[in-house]
Amino acid sequence: MKKYKFSTEAIHAGQIPDPTTGAIMTPVYLTSTYVQQELGKNKGYEYGRVSNPTRTALEKNIAALENGKEGMAFASGMAAIDAVFHLLPAGSHIIISNNTYGGTYRIAKMILENYGLQFDFIDTSNIALVIKSRKENTKMVYVETPTNPTMQLTDLKAIADFAKRHKIISVVDNTFASPYLQRPLDLGIDISLHSATKYLNGHSDMLGGMVVTNNITYSEKLRFLQKSLGGIMGAFDAWLCLRGTKTLTVRMKQHCQNAEIIAEWLTKQKKIKKVNYPGLKKHPQHEMVKKQMSHAGAMISFDLGSLINAKKFLKNVELCSLAESLGGVETLISHPATMTHASIPKDERIKIGVTDGLVRLSVGIEDVEDIIADLQFALKKV
Repeated sequence: MKKYKFSTEAIHAGQIPDPTTGAIMTPVYLTSTYVQQELGKNKGYEYGRVSNPTRTALEKNIAALENGKEGMAFASGMAAIDAVFHLLPAGSHIIISNNTYGGTYRIAKMILENYGLQFDFIDTSNIALVIKSRKENTKMVYVETPTNPTMQLTDLKAIADFAKRHKIISVVDNTFASPYLQRPLDLGIDISLHSATKYLNGHSDMLGGMVVTNNITYSEKLRFLQKSLGGIMGAFDAWLCLRGTKTLTVRMKQHCQNAEIIAEWLTKQKKIKKVNYPGLKKHPQHEMVKKQMSHAGAMISFDLGSLINAKKFLKNVELCSLAESLGGVETLISHPATMTHASIPKDERIKIGVTDGLVRLSVGIEDVEDIIADLQFALKKV
């Protein structure tokens, strides 16, 4: 298929009219197996765990959006992360962003370290520290940017150059940005991954993970891991995500427009101690947004000063839904210390800025005046 611009690719990439009926939407292929024409001869599909036409369409779609050659769809974002770490042999050392999703910390420290992988959680926004942290057995540098939930940015071109110099696999969790805002592969990164549950789907109604790469060696290994470990995305979830990517551009534009207005409004509220949003000029890495992103995104975090204040605030929101997850069309609000980052020891949490008073906001696409009115009402109760 010819290469088109982003919005066109989001709607069409990986999808062709159904050859049987001409249906414009890719069908949901609910089958576990496929009839073979004869021994050793099939129509490209053998067994549902190995491949599925609906999943294939999504994999091609997201790969196109990331400017990647190969995409692999998994059952969840964590399944995708687990597969990426499985690229490494026991004894490998991984440099990883210290301000990362709590689930990533959990799988690293509580599961994978038991199987011989070694993790150093550092501030990857400090490239000098990244370079200093490399060891003889360092095999991967794993970056989250913007970070969850304090919105730090890492220079992806610098990370890619560092990784290439030392023959290290470079990985970026691109969930917060989505390929609409940031394309790590274009900056030289080896692997870009997503929780497809979030912005790619955008409707809070499915679970999935995506891994995209231009490196055929890595994609072949990831395909093998898909088949062998079995953590694959189901056909219906793939169909839901395909429906979601068709509106990715229009959704992200509204998400970002709302977030920019809300972030500025939050900075003017006396009860809020600090606002973390890369789109603000006072953000320490504001200039980096212009360097590697098309916009600062729609994720904001802000500190209310204490757990008591955070509880009062979160108890009184109405339009903003107190819930795990992010990236849906509805505004979601959460408390990282007790929700997404609860598995991180408190002293480590505090060091990276995930305080008891920190609140994370995933700005939706509702009318921005209504979101602000809801936040304002809850603030009055603090």
